Amino acid sequence: MTLSISRRRFATLAGAGAISAALPLRYAHAAEHTFKIGTNVPASHPLNVHLTKAAEQVKEQTNGKFEFQLFPNNQLGADSDMLSQLRSGALECFLNSGVNVLSTIIPAAAISGVGFAFKDYPALWSAMDGKLGAHLRQQITRGGFVVMDKIWDNGFRMITNSSKPIVQPEDLKNMKIRVPVSALWLSLFKSLGASPTGLNFAEVYSALQTKVVDGQENPPAIISAAKLFEVQKYCSVTNHMWDGWWFLINRRAWGQVPADIQATVSRVLNSACEAERADVAAQNIALQKDLAAAGMIFNDVNPAPFRDALSKAGFYKEWRGKFGDEPWALLEEAVGTLA
Repeated sequence: MTLSISRRRFATLAGAGAISAALPLRYAHAAEHTFKIGTNVPASHPLNVHLTKAAEQVKEQTNGKFEFQLFPNNQLGADSDMLSQLRSGALECFLNSGVNVLSTIIPAAAISGVGFAFKDYPALWSAMDGKLGAHLRQQITRGGFVVMDKIWDNGFRMITNSSKPIVQPEDLKNMKIRVPVSALWLSLFKSLGASPTGLNFAEVYSALQTKVVDGQENPPAIISAAKLFEVQKYCSVTNHMWDGWWFLINRRAWGQVPADIQATVSRVLNSACEAERADVAAQNIALQKDLAAAGMIFNDVNPAPFRDALSKAGFYKEWRGKFGDEPWALLEEAVGTLA
């Protein structure tokens, strides 16, 4: 069954078109500053839709002096490739998950992905727009990057599989589940009794189709865009982890941009981020209906038993030790005690 509703929604969102096609040809001179942006999701994802709109606004508000060129869907390579390009200066901007590749350089960045830490968006944004987010931006800056004030939303993650609903932690016992190549993800699912396998996302559909793995976990927007409903029957609304993208900029390139243009770019990007957050939250709710219409069976999940299982397995104690007392205290200040 096709997802007619979500496809119309994606088509509408994507209507902004490619940056180069959407911008009016009214600037007499080429831009003084052209920055490439790399992302790892399809062009139709709200992340890229709002980046496209932001690029139009930046060019207009700087009178054509600054422009962005957007390269979605890993066109410039995998996340690790784009991070390397960002560090070398071959790429000026990259939106990266703190939980994934960025954490290989800045370990504290992964703390936003601690399992079952955030019960809802208010708790999440209290932390990420508050003291915890400020601490993480400080660490990212020390790591050599320029980072925008706001982190973009990739949504809360859910578990899909082909055999049964996940209701209790015991339902995950020995389940072969694909996770991103990340120590935190592997640790989370091992602590819940599953058998996680780290795979690049490009391999996920075929791995599910051929039963190399039984399940995977992602937000609804990605489950839909990647058509995982074709090879997965059950979707359990665990909301076990939140993930987002930091907007990173090469420091040398940014330093060559005049302060007034920097201020304009930053203001537009942070405003676009707020709009993207609202879109993702609304879309992830609406897409559950679309995915259910496509045949997926959804079930809500009580997080309490999963938190208890993680506590008993020593998950929180282990990661508190790895992240350090200061960021952990800032996390608990926003979400309550994790032990």
